[in-house]
Amino acid sequence: MRKRKMRPGFTLIELMVVLVILGLLATFIGPQIMSAPDKARVSKAKNDITVLKNAIELYRAENGNYPTTDQGLQALVVKPEIDPVPSSWSPGGYLNSQVVPKDPWGRDYIYRSPTEDENRPYEIITYGADGQEGGEEYNADITSYNIVK
Repeated sequence: MRKRKMRPGFTLIELMVVLVILGLLATFIGPQIMSAPDKARVSKAKNDITVLKNAIELYRAENGNYPTTDQGLQALVVKPEIDPVPSSWSPGGYLNSQVVPKDPWGRDYIYRSPTEDENRPYEIITYGADGQEGGEEYNADITSYNIVK
């Protein structure tokens, strides 16, 4: 009788164990990895709004008032020509770029000044992933007045 030569390789049981382990890893880690882009967009929106808030406060400090709703966030990069025309507008603007950033979903940030709420002189808003007012989780509105400092 001839002896069988042992060939290197994996047995069926070893392969099955590896597949089960990979399946378990995908089940627990997959959802966390899949939500990472959404978390990053929300974080970017909050950072953008914080930068815009700082620029608006600097605008106010130099000019005595906030940009109006009609002047919009564009007043941070281009000197407004509609009333109230800023008296001490900073050459080069108030942002590090010559354009107002869009939100992470590609839409313009909403700016209002004055606001309907007497306690807030201005507000900056993005409606989140769905682009509609309200919503939960990644579709929730992100506003300048609800970002924790």
